[in-house]
This record gives sequence, structure tokens and C-alpha cells, in this order.
Amino acid sequence: MAIERYNPKQAESRWQRRWEEERIYETDNESPRPKYYVLEMFPYPSGRIHMGHVRNYALGDVVARYKRARGFNVLHPMGWDAFGMPAENAAIQNNIHPRDWTYANIDAMRKQLKSMGLSLDWSREFATCDVDYYKQQQALFLDFLAAGLIYRRNSKVNWDPVDMTVLANEQVIDGRGWRSGAVVEQRELTQWFFRISDFAEDLDASLDTLDGWPDKVRTMQRNWIGKSRGIEIPFSLVEPQDRIDTVHCFSTRPDTMHGASFIAISPDHPLSLALEAKNADLAAFNAECRRIGTSEEALEKAEKRGFDTGLKVRHPTEDRDLPVWVGNFVLMSYGTGAVFGCPAHDQRDLDFARKYDLPVRNAFYLIGDETPVLNEALVPAKSENVVYVDHFAGLTETTGQDAIDRTISWFEDKNLGSGITRYRLRDWGLSRQRYWGAPIPVIHCDDCGAVPVPARDLPVELPADVTLGKPGNPLDHHPTWKHVDCPACGKPARRETDTMDTFVDSSWYFARFTAPWHDAPTDSAVASAWLPVDQYIGGIEHAILHLLYSRFFTRAMRQTGHIDLKEPFKGLFTQGMVVHETYQAERNGKNEWIAPADVVIEEKDGQRLARHAETGEPLLIGSIEKMSKSKKNVVDPDDIIEGYGADTARFFMLSDSPPDRDVIWSEAGVEGAHRFVQRIWRLIGEASENLKAAEARTGSEGRALEVSRASHKTVKAVGEDIEKLAFNKAVARLYELVNTLAAPLSDVASEKADEDLTGACKQAAGHLVQLFAPMMPHFAEECWNLLGNAGMVATTPWPEHDPALVIDDQIIMPVQINGKKRGDLTIDRNADQSAVEQAALSLDFVQSALGGKPPRKLIVVPRRIVNVVI
Repeated sequence: MAIERYNPKQAESRWQRRWEEERIYETDNESPRPKYYVLEMFPYPSGRIHMGHVRNYALGDVVARYKRARGFNVLHPMGWDAFGMPAENAAIQNNIHPRDWTYANIDAMRKQLKSMGLSLDWSREFATCDVDYYKQQQALFLDFLAAGLIYRRNSKVNWDPVDMTVLANEQVIDGRGWRSGAVVEQRELTQWFFRISDFAEDLDASLDTLDGWPDKVRTMQRNWIGKSRGIEIPFSLVEPQDRIDTVHCFSTRPDTMHGASFIAISPDHPLSLALEAKNADLAAFNAECRRIGTSEEALEKAEKRGFDTGLKVRHPTEDRDLPVWVGNFVLMSYGTGAVFGCPAHDQRDLDFARKYDLPVRNAFYLIGDETPVLNEALVPAKSENVVYVDHFAGLTETTGQDAIDRTISWFEDKNLGSGITRYRLRDWGLSRQRYWGAPIPVIHCDDCGAVPVPARDLPVELPADVTLGKPGNPLDHHPTWKHVDCPACGKPARRETDTMDTFVDSSWYFARFTAPWHDAPTDSAVASAWLPVDQYIGGIEHAILHLLYSRFFTRAMRQTGHIDLKEPFKGLFTQGMVVHETYQAERNGKNEWIAPADVVIEEKDGQRLARHAETGEPLLIGSIEKMSKSKKNVVDPDDIIEGYGADTARFFMLSDSPPDRDVIWSEAGVEGAHRFVQRIWRLIGEASENLKAAEARTGSEGRALEVSRASHKTVKAVGEDIEKLAFNKAVARLYELVNTLAAPLSDVASEKADEDLTGACKQAAGHLVQLFAPMMPHFAEECWNLLGNAGMVATTPWPEHDPALVIDDQIIMPVQINGKKRGDLTIDRNADQSAVEQAALSLDFVQSALGGKPPRKLIVVPRRIVNVVI
């Protein structure tokens, strides 16, 4: 029978209402089924979802729906990472309270996400700016503080003198505040810190246990933790200064000591501070260095500059002196704040030496090549052997850890240094001078010092009446909020006016989702039962800080009794970005970005051309780049859902490329996915009346058996693909199954199929719907009804394949003629050698090559290959 086209707009809203009414995605913590926790990194409520969100949440939703169908008790929650500077900026720009701006955005984005048909447990929803959430975060703070995991000390920070606030390293651009444009200063402020460095060794070693994480992410974490085995070597000053007679240098390459030509100290090294008090030029140089920023990344990008102090130190193993420089590339917070420079074997040191005309001496050479270093440092690959000179002469090997360990032992044996293990990881400063964040629950008393807010007085709520346009910390200049009595002595005191870094909010939210109604940060037993998250999904941009901080928090919460595990995420998947072509129009001598919605693409003489949809002007087709508002290559998910339906958008995101790679958004690709949806609808719909009347069964012979073989093989393969997150491969198998079913279903529709084939088609069509249900859930429910099935496919178990039907009775063997492949032979798997030889010789291309003559030799490798020698 003829059937109308599938209308996603009507179907999707109808099924979304029914799922919500029947609460089928709400998770019961008491369920006896095995648990499975799938979580996508929760979004910041900017007000609009983008195509990256569509991809991210579609990936997680497939996993959640599949695992439910496989009998798991699935936890798939949603929340909002809602504190932070963007809300304060929007409040200032739009004269609106950050709370109102944030919750309005949450309402808008929730509606958009619900339109995607995600199987989320919305009953567990929270935002990190909810008072109840940050109350529990404050309780965690107090527990961490009591356990010695938090402390307060003076720290060097980036200070914006106009906005009068601390800036994160990422907010310092070319030495200026990202918002005010003022030259950033380095200041000493009293800040709160997490003792994450105490866990450095465990955080590093435990990466070996995370075999469900991508190797690249584990490598990024290792590099950030920065474990290094090195040595601390004392260099004696030739002329002591202000009772400073020694400079201790930390080095991971003591084997290059013969090549040392200078030492460099940090602008904040005690020796530099002593010298700048007497030297105005050095003081000016140090002040300029302090404006660069406090991060290693900022120092790495900055031009390497130095200041010659005029002092010298004795070389520890040779009869010569080394000049002492202050270097803008040396961090006081790493090692000892002093390094020795070996220009021959470190490119940074070589560039510095050439700039300031310092000596370059080789500590080793490549075997067979004693060419002195000129403009490129000699840093051998691990596979290259070297020969050392001077005091390490005779040590011939790769410049790997073994050589370093042997030279450390050499220094230690001569009492010239001490081997030591250091980490690049520094304690986490959590203080932020802004309003829209979780208040730090501490009260400062002149008599009692820093006093924790009693647990009974939590939460410490943000004041509703706040002035944001005034420079500085809004909480600090609030007229009343900060004034409070000391809970210890009762005297007038002051609240801590700093709020917590927003990374704190996202470092434990996955634990809160397990029991968000509990009047404590966690229900320990419930959280420990659900965690770790079985599958965590998010962007590679969060591979370092968010994941590292979450790993620290899990350990800290274990130490304070909130959970009983160390690692928060068992499996981690980092999806690729959504990218799109860019388009530009030449206007008034400048190129202006044009949005894809305003572009028409045409093919002419085999070439793709673009023109403006309204003006008709020709447009330049640019490179494919990450979707961004600045280049206007953004596609609005609402437009796609309105035009094609959520299922089409989801299906395209899953089908176009492997999920760990970028997906190129194209109108043609979306239209192709939509055509596939309509094709399935037509094939099932036209055969639906006859399928409803049939009993689903496995075909017994002929075409019916082939249909069953195809569907059971697809059931097995798609399940395996989803388990491996190979969604694009699963989609490809669905296309193959639909192609296989097209003719049999048409025969069913026209009543040309017998009972055996009709029953096999009904079973296969049911399998097909169940297989694409995690990807296109609304469409699957409609097709499930068409087949006459009761209930919802969303609550139906995953189909089981028959092992006997997935074994291929035939194999394909490549056939070579004189060693070159000319074709394939399809033959029964159990055919003997004689049958294979006869079948191969009967092939047309073999007959043609033989020209009526017998082969000189016929070689058969059973079930592998046939080679005909002429």
C-alpha cells in the first residue's frame, strides 16, 4: 500500500511527551540490574546548543540506550556548569543579574536538548550555581580543610590593576588583561590552595591502570604532571652576596655538565631579589619579566631574554667559572628557580647563548660525527648512540634515562649533588576575585585567624543585591555581606570574599549525580556503587585540567570518606569537532564572512561554485574549519531539527566519520541521511499490513534463510560496533541490511512473498528497527508501531543473534595468475582441494589467460589463496 512520507515534526514531539509521562529514563538506585554509568561532560549554559553539543550528546545517548536494551540499570544524567565570568560579563553588558541570565539560558538549552530526544534522567538535573549544590561543595571544602588538603599562603598572581582582580593565565593576552587591556602586574596575594601536588606520584602511576582512556590523553596528563628524575647540584658563588654563597641548580640532564656555559636564575630567586635592591636596571628587568605571566606556556612563548648580573659561580667538576644571568624563562616555582645552561644540547639554551655571545661546548657527539654545534642543538633521538667527552668519557650509549641515572650516581659518589625526583605539577590555587562563584566558607578574625564556617551555618549564600560594574571584587565592596561575627570568639570579623575556581564545580559533579537529593555531598555507599563512570565523553580540550582535577578530587573525597575509589572515569572518549566550510564575499575591498544559511552551492563543469542566496553575488569557498561565530560557519541545530528532525541530525552525526575524528557538516550529507530515513519508512510502511499479520521467525531456506542470515549477522556486528564506539561502522551495516531487505520487503508488500519469506522479513525488519533505535529513537518507535508490536522499542531488550546464522558457509579466495591477483573465487568453506582447483580453472579470466592450455602449476593454500602458474 502507498504510505505518506514520514513527518518527524509530529512524531518526535509525541514520543518525547510519552517518554516523559512514563518516566522510562529515570534511574532507580535500588535496581538489582548491573549498573552502567554513561556521562557526557555537562555544558556551560551559554543560551544556545551548537552542533558540537548535538554530536557529543548523540554519542552518549546511543551508548545509554544500547546498554539499557542489554539489561543494564543505566544512569545518564544532565546538569549545568553554570558559574563563571561569562555570566558576570553578560550581566554588565545587558544590565541583568548573573543568576537571571544563567537560569534563562538553562531553560532555553534544556528545551533544545529535550528536542533531541535524549534518554536523560532529568529528575537528577542540577546547576552548579544552585544553592543546594554549592552548599555541598562548601561542605567538601570544610572536610578537605580539616583533612589538611587545603591551605592558605602568599602566591604570585596575575593582577589587573584596572579591573582590580586576579586573572588566570589564559586571561592574560600579550601581557594585558583580556577585558580591560591594562598591563598585567605580578602581585603577591594570599590565596587558598588544594594540595594536589601531594598526589603527584599516584596521579602519574595510576595512569597505567586507565586502559579505557586514549593514549594521547594519558600522555598529556603525564606531561602536565611532569615527573622527572634529576639532580640538585650546588654551584659556589665566587663572590658571595648578602650571605648567599651558593646557588642550587636542578637539572634532569646532569650528563651534559661538561657543556655548561652559564647558569640562569629566576627573577624571583633570592639572589636576584637581593641584587635588584642595589641595581635599578635589574629591578626594571625583573619587573618586566613579571608582566609576562605566571604560566610555563606564557614563558615558552615569550622572547628569551636575560640580564648579566656580573657574578660568577664555580663549575662543580672543572676548573672554570660560569656567568650568572637572570633569565625570563626560569620559573621560581619549578625545581630550585635556577638552572645551568648547556647550549650544545638544548635549543632554548643555544638560542640564548647565541643572543648573548656565550660559549657553546659539546658534552657528547654522535658516534662518528664530532662536528661542533652551530645553530641547531644536538638532541639525539632515542635510537641514536653518542660518545661522551671529559669526565664522562667512555660512556657510550643513547642519551636516555640509563645514562642520566649513571651520571646522577657519579655526582652522588663524589658528593657533588643529590639525586631527586620532581614534578612539574603545582598546587591548585582555587581563589577567584569575582562574584559569580561558590563562596569560600571561611571567616577571618583578627584574633582567631582564618576560621571555618560551622557546618550548621552552611550554605554561605551569595548576596542577591550586588554591584558588578565597579572594578574589583564585588563581594569585597558589598556594604554588608562580608561583615559577620567570628564563630569562635564572637568578635566582629569578615567573610572570605574570594569565590572558588569554577574547575572545583566540575571536579565532583559526577559523584553528586548519583544521589543529588542527599543532604551531604554524597551518599557514600550509592556513589561508590555507581562510580567510576563507565563511559565519559567530552572534548580533547578538557584532557588535562578538568580530568586531572577530577582525579584529584576523587582521591580527596576518598580520604575524607565521601566515596571509596580513586579513579572517577573508567572509560574516556574524546570526540572530534564539527567543522564546516567557510564562505566569504568581496565587499568594498574586504572579505566578509557569510553564514552557510545564506549560501547556495552549485555544480558547473565539475566545479563547486557558491553564490549568495539573496543577492546572487559569487562567493569564495574557503577552508573547512571548526564552527565559530567569528567566521559565521555555524549551523543552528534548531534549524536542522525543524527542517529534518532530530533523528536525521543524530544519524548524520553518527554516520559521517569515526567519532574520534572531526565531522564535516554538509547539507548534502544531512539530506542523504534524511533520504535514508524516508526509504526505511517507505519499505516498512508499504509492507506493514502484511507484516502485521505474519509471525516473525527465522527463514528456513532460500531467500528467507538469506534474509535471516543478513539480519542476524547485522545484529551481532552492530552490537560489537557500539561496544567499541564505532558508530559509523554500525551505520554502514544498517545501510547494507536495508539494501538486502529492499527487494524482499517489496515482495511482501505486493504479496509475492511466501509465508517463510514474510516471517523472515518481519523478524529482520524488527531487528533493523531495534538496531537503529539508539540512533534514531523517535523514528524507531514509529516503525515499531508499523510492524504491529506492542509497547515501546525503548523498553524492548536488544535482539539476540543465532550463532548458527552468523557463520559464513562460503568464503572468498583471491585468485592470482603468475603471482598477480586477477579476481576472486567464492566457494563453499569446506570444499576440498580438488573442488577448489576445478572451480578456479573454470573462472572466465583464468580460462582466458590459459588460452586452452593446461597450467604449468596450480597452487592452493586452503581457505587463503589460489595461484595459477602459466
